[in-house]
Amino acid sequence: MTNNDKDIQTARELNDAVSSIKAEIGKRIVGQLGVIDDLLACFIAGGHCLLTGVPGLAKTMLVQSLARCLDLEFNRVQFTPDLMPSDITGSEILMEDRASGRREFKFLRGPIFANIVLADEINRTPPKTQSALLQAMQERQVTSGGITHELPRPFWVLATQNPIEQEGTYPLPEAQQDRFMFSVEVGYPDMESEMLIARNTADYQNVELNPVVTKEQVAAFGELVKRVPAADSVVSAAVRLVRATRPGKDCPEELRKYLTWGAGPRASQFLVLAARAFALLDGRPAPDIKDIHRAAYPVLRHRLVMSFHGDVEGVSVNDVIGRLIKTL
Repeated sequence: MTNNDKDIQTARELNDAVSSIKAEIGKRIVGQLGVIDDLLACFIAGGHCLLTGVPGLAKTMLVQSLARCLDLEFNRVQFTPDLMPSDITGSEILMEDRASGRREFKFLRGPIFANIVLADEINRTPPKTQSALLQAMQERQVTSGGITHELPRPFWVLATQNPIEQEGTYPLPEAQQDRFMFSVEVGYPDMESEMLIARNTADYQNVELNPVVTKEQVAAFGELVKRVPAADSVVSAAVRLVRATRPGKDCPEELRKYLTWGAGPRASQFLVLAARAFALLDGRPAPDIKDIHRAAYPVLRHRLVMSFHGDVEGVSVNDVIGRLIKTL
């Protein structure tokens, strides 16, 4: 079997796996199909995801449901104001061998040593503790006591945050936000979905979900995304869109006043990678410019720093991204 034949077979397995995952998640989560698509695209691309939404939208349940559909190790960390970095990464403790009486430091691994880590309400802990995730999310490693420990592969951080409650919360620093490939907004369900939720609450909570994707398949899907070809026109569209977010000569004049800082080169990389993932999820062999536009919102919305003009005139970051897409 040639490499091309293997890629075709893996792509078919991916489409079957996506259908199975959606069917399993649908036993517990009503609606939110766009959010699920974004999560799956981010996951097979190997990126981390930030979920933002008001309380009661089943953000945590969605992540837990997705984790149960995958045959991967899952840990949940509830972020609180008194949480310490060592509570996440682990710490060195002094151990004594009773037989010899010898004492030595031993590293006890924290909950971050898992394939999928849910950082629940990540903005409820101070930046000191938030920063414990920086090395892990970027390098897939944890350093303690001068020794570097490798994290399991795949490694995926899913974080949730509440955008409306500010008391007792700590906004994520820009460097922390840039580690997330996607920022996904979880909205209210439609009328029909909310009726189903209200009517069958107990049934949804008691449903048991089964793993439908193995760790080997997850690794194969990740490698397949990297091999999907992207035309120069698609890459160019991604780079031009990212450069247009920076308030300089590449940014449309009517939008410059709304932006203080734009996205960096990492956004260009993530746009192309996300476009490849979306193409695979749709069963297409290569991405097109529409995939770049589709990925623009989750990739860029947490990377743009808006000026006070946006607040005064009621222009949101999503409005700016939409205008940039239309202009370019």
